Amino acid sequence: MADGEKETTGEMSDGLQVELFHPDSDREPGDTNIEKFGFDIHPVVFPIALVIIAIFIAATIILGEQAAEAYSTIRTFFEGNFGWFYLLAVNIFIVTVLFFAFSKYGTIKIGGVEAEKEFSDFSWMAMLFSAGMGIGLMFFSVLEPTLYFNSVPGFWGAEAGTGAAASAAMAQTFFHWGLHPWAIYGLVGLGLAFFSFNRGLPLTFRSIFWPLLGERIYGWPGHLIDLVTVFATLFGLSTSLGLGVAQVNSGLSYVAGDILGIASVPVGVIPQIVLIAGITAIATLSVAAGLDGGVKRLSTLNLYLMLLLLGFLLIVGPTAFIFGTWVEGIGAYLGSILSLSFFTGTLGEGGSTVGAWTIFYWAWWIAWSPFVGMFIARISKGRTVRQFVLGVLFLPSLFSTLWLSTFGASALHGAVDGAEGTAGPAVMQAYGDLAYAEFETLGMFIMLDQYALGAISASIATLLVITFFVTSSDSGSLVIDHLTSGGKHDVPKAQRVFWAITEGAVAAMLLYGGGLAALQTASIATGFPFAIILTLMCYTVYQGLKNEYQILESEQFADRIQDMADTDEVQVTTAGREVVTDVKGGAEPDGDD
Repeated sequence: MADGEKETTGEMSDGLQVELFHPDSDREPGDTNIEKFGFDIHPVVFPIALVIIAIFIAATIILGEQAAEAYSTIRTFFEGNFGWFYLLAVNIFIVTVLFFAFSKYGTIKIGGVEAEKEFSDFSWMAMLFSAGMGIGLMFFSVLEPTLYFNSVPGFWGAEAGTGAAASAAMAQTFFHWGLHPWAIYGLVGLGLAFFSFNRGLPLTFRSIFWPLLGERIYGWPGHLIDLVTVFATLFGLSTSLGLGVAQVNSGLSYVAGDILGIASVPVGVIPQIVLIAGITAIATLSVAAGLDGGVKRLSTLNLYLMLLLLGFLLIVGPTAFIFGTWVEGIGAYLGSILSLSFFTGTLGEGGSTVGAWTIFYWAWWIAWSPFVGMFIARISKGRTVRQFVLGVLFLPSLFSTLWLSTFGASALHGAVDGAEGTAGPAVMQAYGDLAYAEFETLGMFIMLDQYALGAISASIATLLVITFFVTSSDSGSLVIDHLTSGGKHDVPKAQRVFWAITEGAVAAMLLYGGGLAALQTASIATGFPFAIILTLMCYTVYQGLKNEYQILESEQFADRIQDMADTDEVQVTTAGREVVTDVKGGAEPDGDD
């Protein structure tokens, strides 16, 4: 088909999507926005969000310990009394997204019947992974296996320091970084993508509630939903950036001083604020370049660096031990996943691990789900529901297990028998000698230093940590842009830059004022209300997909396709078949019914 014909066809299919699938409403994303000074802002969400941000920063810094205690009390109340709900809800999310993928709704395409992919599969996966949890894997891939090896979760009933403890440590780590968190992200991303691209609703959290609220999503119920989402996203990102640069600072000091022996990098608040300024400057340039020009390129660089570091350690590390640990860890994980998913520790030992780690992780993933899910939604147009779920749920989970095995096994190698010349004894010695916060920061670098060319691998790891922080800031800025612009897909450059700088400024102020940990606790506390929202989302997304499928299979849709055939050649993929119409108006099925 010629370019002109293809463009006409695209316009016609867009019209078809609007005519048959968009809700009967005269509202459009951002239709009440204020456009001044290079900004395009929602008249309620943007200014109120700024006020809330200022109030919380001031209260956290001025009240100090009182604010920290208040936030901690709220979080402890939810996690202590509703831990069972977190566990149950996340299991529901897994079942729900798998149902969407493998049911008849799996063939529905995000964006409409003729939507095309905006990004290649490789770029999509790179951005997906960078926004999801790449930075966490850099630090916890050594910390968690080491921690569980020395203090085995009660669920496993293994003796610390044994082979059984090592197997349990890897399986427990896989559990925290595997299918469950990606199911949370997948549910949110699918819901946001569907209601935005298929229904023409704003790319904000409010749109998911259209089946329940209807036009009221444009009123105060919708405003409140988006304001809570802005709060969780901005403070989650800012506190992670502030706490993360402490890890970067320590890592740089260790690499430059202890490994390379070339310089003494100071560790403290001022160097960390300087690091925040540098990371924010890079993130600002990237986000100004846009999703395709900046974020995609940095995410791709992240993935290449991850593969480089992973491949390097696979070669210089204990290769056979790593792959053996990977296979055994996956077996232990999958063999216990059902019991582990519902284990609360209420009826026996092991509750401390569930409360301190599992519930914490589930609350943290849920609190971050608006940010990660919205970013995933923004980059996923043109994929079917099945492609989306399989891509989001299984590929990152599989890669995470390989990454965790490579770094975790490299840290545990020789730890059971204390064999000379292995990394395990040195890592365990460091774990015993250092405070928890110090080992969390330095664990990976200490492990890398036990293998050949440790200076090179540690330097790559440091660079990777920095680029992950930059891409997290980038994607977070784009998400807040959507939330504060009424759900528009394209936001002015000045507004993107504003939020990138705001994230860095908030992190620097809280770091200087000593309120980072307190506000991170407050951010995690939003996990409980979001868990309730996500449970409702299971129903609203089901209703949306059900309605879409019914329309695709309806006589009205078939008649509309027939009418379009009188004008031009059109190729449309329906829920269960591909219909090709020609200029004569004939139609024939092509593919499986």
